[in-house]
Amino acid sequence: MVITIVSITDRKDRRIIKSQEAIKSAFIKLMNEKPFDTITMQDISDHANVGRRTIYHHYSDKFDLLDKLIEEHIDELRRLCKEASDLDFIESNVLWFDYFEVHYSFFSAMLLSKGAPFFRNRFLALVIEELEDEVNVTEGKNKGLTKEVILTFFGTAIVGIVESYFTNGLPRQPHIVAEQVGILLERNL
Repeated sequence: MVITIVSITDRKDRRIIKSQEAIKSAFIKLMNEKPFDTITMQDISDHANVGRRTIYHHYSDKFDLLDKLIEEHIDELRRLCKEASDLDFIESNVLWFDYFEVHYSFFSAMLLSKGAPFFRNRFLALVIEELEDEVNVTEGKNKGLTKEVILTFFGTAIVGIVESYFTNGLPRQPHIVAEQVGILLERNL
């Protein structure tokens, strides 16, 4: 007979994770419903069904919560890039768009709210960082061009496509958009 001992720490860790997930979900839901500036900690507390003290235990304020949420998703996109390092642009874009679909609520909140410029800047920096090794200005079709201009051009284009996908509902399925963005990158980088 095997007896499994569940420590108080294990239960606490699960409760902490559950509370944090409830807080993040409530915050994202609220950001999809109303402007960031009007969201209060009490709103988050009510929607997450946790005490305000619990929220303050994990986050100093709503700006800290927003920052940590953004960082969590940027880190995950960065991890997906590492995972896709052996894939071509098309396959790696499909991974990203699959992630966007799974986390549609977060990305639509970020791109449709006042948090958008802050998120957009962090997202653009990630895209440029990930494209940097792909740009060759010493030979081929980009010979003689400025690397920073190329990176800004394609980074802004990719971010713009993602924004359009969430704000305007691009008319195609995510995989089709991902494939077409991949084809454009392969043709030009």
